[in-house]
Amino acid sequence: MDRMTYFDHAATTPVAPEVREAMVPYFSEKYGNSATLYELGGESRQALEDARASLAALLGARPEEVFFTSGGTESDNWALKGVGCVSCACAGGKGSRPHIITSTAEHHAVIEPCKFLETIGAEVTYVPVDRHGRVDPADVRKALRPNTKLVSVMHANNEVGTVNPVREIADVAHAAGALFHTDAVQSVGKLKFTVAELGADLLSLSAHKFHGPKGVGALYIRKGVKLNPFMHGGGQERGRRAGTSNVAGIVGLGAAAKIAMTERDAETRRISALADRVRSGLTGRLEAFEFVGHPSERLPGLVTMLVAGIEGEAMVLALDAEGIATASGSACTSGSLDPSHVLLAMGIPAERAHGSLRLSFGRASTEEEVDRFLEVFPPIVDRLRKMSPTWKG
Repeated sequence: MDRMTYFDHAATTPVAPEVREAMVPYFSEKYGNSATLYELGGESRQALEDARASLAALLGARPEEVFFTSGGTESDNWALKGVGCVSCACAGGKGSRPHIITSTAEHHAVIEPCKFLETIGAEVTYVPVDRHGRVDPADVRKALRPNTKLVSVMHANNEVGTVNPVREIADVAHAAGALFHTDAVQSVGKLKFTVAELGADLLSLSAHKFHGPKGVGALYIRKGVKLNPFMHGGGQERGRRAGTSNVAGIVGLGAAAKIAMTERDAETRRISALADRVRSGLTGRLEAFEFVGHPSERLPGLVTMLVAGIEGEAMVLALDAEGIATASGSACTSGSLDPSHVLLAMGIPAERAHGSLRLSFGRASTEEEVDRFLEVFPPIVDRLRKMSPTWKG
């Protein structure tokens, strides 16, 4: 078999060679702890601040508004618990119960912290999404209460690629005196925006989604926003996030941010064309088949489809046997037998939601690889349907 055709960049991306090269010295000769005063530590500290500046430039933020974390999940947890715990049990029960608004199609890194906050006294409203997976700002407005502290709606959905009208949602939140957080893990490095354009007070991101290393991310905290620390211990990250800094990982994040600044616009056009090639190549070739997600407000390079009569996992395994890596639902829930909560939230019946397949393209994806997928996929569908006890076509 030739090299693997990798069509699962929404799950993770390969580390770019430039990123890897930038990181290597910080595993060896530049190993100093950035919190120390001597020269070796100073080298690490300067590298950390250079990376902070690069990421801030990508976001259109001030460097002092960028705080490094272990990834998107920690950033989401910090944003939600940092606001939601202010008035509830873990803060001594002072003040009114905080109210949080989020959506039914969020990543589990948002939904699960919200469920936790409910157990300690917070109130959470889960607003619906439409058939494309999009949140209506009017539904957020209806859900507002006098004690609403935070609205958290993802910028772009990880399973279907739909981009939410986050600026309008942020305006609704701000008009009621609430903060706005967005999980931008899937959009940073892929969509062109600034934090001001999104209206974000808090924004989560993860390096490994745009050709940086795993285990490092950041939370943007707008200047003036009060947020309880999530990690307690030392005084790293200006006293807001304790723990010895992952200098090599942070350097990699900064390098990935620089690449995104340089290549993003051209790469967006290129992988969007690959996604369109898949859509046009499959349209009319398969029965009981449809694409899901918003038809225009969507991430570049991501295609999600539903194929009736077949389990998504069966398609993933059959394509893997052909050397093509794809996904069925989110990587974070790929071991679950339950249908995607995102697809269910979009009103798709469970039996159809089970037959989902997601392709997501990246820096190394090619037209030749897409054409090979278009060659092998329809016969796979035919073969699996012949074996399926539920297919009646």
